[in-house]
Formats: sequence, structure tokens, C-alpha cells
Amino acid sequence: MAKFFVNAQNISETEIIIDDENVNHIKNVLRLQTGDEIIINDRQGHDYKCIINAIEQGRIIALIDSVTHSLAEPQVEVVLFQSLIKGEKMDWVIQKAVEIGVTKIIPICTTRCVVKLENPKKMASKVERWNKIAESAAKQSGRGVVPEVVLPISMSESIAYARTNALCAIIPYEKEREIGIRKVLQSTEAKSFGIFIGPEGGFTEEEIEEALHQGVHSVSLGNRILRSETASLVTLANIMYEMGEMG
Repeated sequence: MAKFFVNAQNISETEIIIDDENVNHIKNVLRLQTGDEIIINDRQGHDYKCIINAIEQGRIIALIDSVTHSLAEPQVEVVLFQSLIKGEKMDWVIQKAVEIGVTKIIPICTTRCVVKLENPKKMASKVERWNKIAESAAKQSGRGVVPEVVLPISMSESIAYARTNALCAIIPYEKEREIGIRKVLQSTEAKSFGIFIGPEGGFTEEEIEEALHQGVHSVSLGNRILRSETASLVTLANIMYEMGEMG
């Protein structure tokens, strides 16, 4: 059954109004008709089973049949602090991280980032596109919440965010030889995590030292050096597995 996300203010006790780009998708792509059933999510973890009642110009009215709490959301919170990486690689990380179960994605601008911060208008447009990718991935994977992608921040700001929000923060580091990610995950009772991932050229020694000084755990992902986009998903998948979210 087709699933769509709407803002909570579009939902009343008996009906839901769809008045965004989903209207075109429902009418002209899926070619749904009045009487067809759809699932609508409020972006807050609730799935509404609905019946299309009216298809109008620019909006669709769906009657609520039942509401359930989405079972697809992980019980663990994971914030991905992803260094800006080139082009489609960033898009791919966002898409796959949402599918795996990330809670929030915070791009970070680090010393060795090839991609630099653009003017505010262009960056806002890029973040808007990233959020559309996140919504599409959430829809495809049956998520009950659409993880937010926010404007990029600095490395120092990201570390402060992790501390303020009491995240068990992890930074994969190729020079770490003693502590593997599994050891850290199996020794903590935390349910909220932060993942710090470097750019194509990795973090600088100074950035690593700053992170470790602020309580971030340096971990090894094995004997092979992974690309930035690979390290993000391997780390996220490890957390989900060890926390019982993947089988």
C-alpha cells in the first residue's frame, strides 16, 4: 500500500489533507482513485490508514480509517555527523543512512573537506534537496519518522552538540589499533549515539585530539581503510546490530 508523509497540521480527527507534491504522484503516477486505500504518516511516528475521499485540483482529501504507532522506528537514537563529501556520495550516504535507521544527519565542515561551505542561499537549497532525499528514503523503507538533515556546522560545534545531548560519541580512526567498535558498543548502556565521519582525506590529528579530549571514543573498523561514505554506513549498521535493531 502506498505511503505518504504530511505535516501534522494537515491532520484532523477524521480526515487528512494532502496538498503538496504528493498530489501529482498520487494522481498522475500511481493513478489512484477515490475509494483506494493509502497510508499517511505524520512525520512523528504515527501511520494513518486512509481511504481517498476526494481528488481535487491541488489537493486530495483522505478519510481516516485507523491509526497505529509505526513499528519501523529504532529504539536507539543515532546522530550522524558526516563531513561534507563530494556530489552524489553525500546524497548516497543520506539515502542509505535513513534506510538503516539514522535519527538525524548533521553535515560538518572539517579541515580536509574538498567541498566547502557555499553562500547561505545555495547551501539552504542543497539542504532542502538533502531533506527530500531523506523523505524519499524514509518512504521507501517504511520509516515512521523522516530524519532531518540540517545546515552544516563546524567540527567544534558538532562535538559540543554531542556533549550537550549526552550522546555516546564514536569516531572511526584508521590509527586506532586497540579498541574496536564492538568493544565500545558492548560496554555501554547508552541508547543515544553520535557518529563522527571524516571527509575524503580524513580528520586531521588536531581534530582527532579535540574529539578525544571532549570524550569521543576512537574506534577501529578493522584492518582495511574505508571510504568516508562506507565508514558512515558500516558504523551505523554496527550500532544498529549491537543494539538489537537488525535481527
